[in-house]
Amino acid sequence: MHPKQHLAPWGRALIVISLLSSLLCLGISAGLMLSRVRGLSWPALLPLAVLAICALFTVRGYVVTADALLVRRLLWNTRLPWRGSAALQSVQAEPDAMRGSIRLWGNGGMYSFTGLFRSKALGSYRAFVTDRHRTVVLRFANRTVVVSPASPQDFVRDVQQVLGLPAAS
Repeated sequence: MHPKQHLAPWGRALIVISLLSSLLCLGISAGLMLSRVRGLSWPALLPLAVLAICALFTVRGYVVTADALLVRRLLWNTRLPWRGSAALQSVQAEPDAMRGSIRLWGNGGMYSFTGLFRSKALGSYRAFVTDRHRTVVLRFANRTVVVSPASPQDFVRDVQQVLGLPAAS
C-alpha cells in the first residue's frame, strides 16, 4: 500500500488564537526594541523566539504508512508506530474529542494544539490537532492520541485498511 496523505486544515479557533498571539508577540518585541535607544536587547528577542519555536511544532498533515502514522511538522515527522508493544487497538472519528480537556503540557493554540492533554472522556492523551472539531481518536495499548485530518472518515478508513481492521458499523 502506498502512503496516504491527509492534510491538517486549521480550524477557526486555531486561526484566531494564532493570529492574536502572533500580533501580541510581535507587538511586545517591537515595543521593547523601540524603547531601547542603543539597539537590540535580548528581552525583545524572547517573544520572537516563542513564535519561532511554536512554528517549528506546527502540524502540517498526517501520513498513514504500513508501519506507522507520521505527523508532519515543519521540519520533521513525528512517528507513531502501529504495531509492537504499543500496538494500535482502535481508531474512531470523534468530532470535538478535545471538548472539556485541560492542557497538561504543550501548546494550546499557537499554530497547533499539541502536547499532553486530559479529559474525563479520554483520560490523558497526546494531541496533534489543528481543528478541534474534526478529530480522530487513536487508542494504542499504552496511550491515546488525537489528530485532526481534513476528512476524519477517510483517515479512519485508511488506517483500518492498512492494519486490516474491520470497518466500524
